[in-house]
Parts: sequence; C-alpha cells; structure tokens
Amino acid sequence: MIDYAFIVTGPGPKSHLFSLAVSPEYLTKSDRTKEEKLMRIISGTARGRKLKEPQGTDTRPTTDKVKESLFNIVQFELEGRRVLDLFAGTGQLGLEALSRGAEHCTFVDQRREAAALVKENIGLCRFEVCSEVAQSEALSFLRACGERFDVIFLDPPYKTDLLNQCLNMITQFDILREHGIMVCESGLEWMVPPLEAPYEAGREYRYGQIKLTVCRRAGSVKR
Repeated sequence: MIDYAFIVTGPGPKSHLFSLAVSPEYLTKSDRTKEEKLMRIISGTARGRKLKEPQGTDTRPTTDKVKESLFNIVQFELEGRRVLDLFAGTGQLGLEALSRGAEHCTFVDQRREAAALVKENIGLCRFEVCSEVAQSEALSFLRACGERFDVIFLDPPYKTDLLNQCLNMITQFDILREHGIMVCESGLEWMVPPLEAPYEAGREYRYGQIKLTVCRRAGSVKR
C-alpha cells in the first residue's frame, strides 16, 4: 500500500488534512513508474531502505536492473570483505554491499555535493560504523591509498579514459587483495586493456547499452 496525503479546504477559514492508502494496482502508469524508479537497497539488512537521489545530471546512478545483476555476480564475494566504491555518486553500490554482509566500505567521490549525499545515505542505512567517505579525485586517492581491498567497484563517466587509468593504477600499486575482484561499469564500446600479472580480465556481461566487466587478481574464482 502507498500512502497519499491531501488537504481539503471549505468555505470557511479551516482546512482539513486527509490521508489515503492506495494499493499499487490502482495507481496510474505514471505513478507506478515514479514508485519503481525510487532508489533503494535491494537486499540484505537494509533491504527496502530508500536512498536520497542527486539533483541534476552530474551523477548517473546505476539502474536497478544492472545493480541487481552486478550483485548476482559478486554475491559470494561480499561477506566480511572490505569494499572500495570509487566514483561513488550516491553510494548505492557500496551501501548495497554493506547490506549484503561486507565488513567495511570506503566511498570516494571528488564532488563535495556527492560526498555529502553519500554521507546522508550512509546515515539512512545506519552504516556509519562500517563506512568511510573520502572527497577526493579518484586517481589521487589511489595514488595515496595505503589500504588494500577485496572488492572494487569502478563506475566512472563513460566518455573518459578514467577507467583505463584507474585499472592501471590499481594494478601498479597492487591495491586489490589476493583473490579480490573488480567490477567495471562502462559503455559497450569499452574494452579492458591488457593487465599485468597477477591481474587478469574475466567475463563480460551486457545489459542494453551498459557492460559490466569483471577483473580479478589471480587465485579468485572466475566469474
């Protein structure tokens, strides 16, 4: 059921507030579309928690369909793991990982408004204890990073070379732990560059005009 509130005014100075619960099947197509597009946690301890969304077009959140597919890929890689959500945007990927059992997530975004939004969403999910937010340019963060991660999400703006640059820096500084994996979100035209051992490219998954590419450190399960 979905609750709606409305005010009825009469001929006098008084007005009255009413609420109405409407079953989803009676909503218009437009109303259902708005409800379905609300960004929320799909599964785990924070399942169903609604997240705040960005204003404007600077942030391109991962769609629910792609997000669900992504977490089907990494579902056995999250329990007790340390996660890096690079280009965090709203923080929804890292928050989904925490909801599904990840031990800790570091969220990185260079924009002040994005970092603030991530912090708000962390609070909504009550994951403050297991989260860290860094307002930093991605390459600068990787260059100065003194930590290693089990899972890394890479979702930079599509029409840039940032994905290649980040992969190169991650392998150069060996930021991924043994058996760790990276998931890269890109347009269909992007091809993973040659990776130096012990890093290697895994499978690709296509969803419309979006592609997910799994890269891993040798020893991890092939996905």
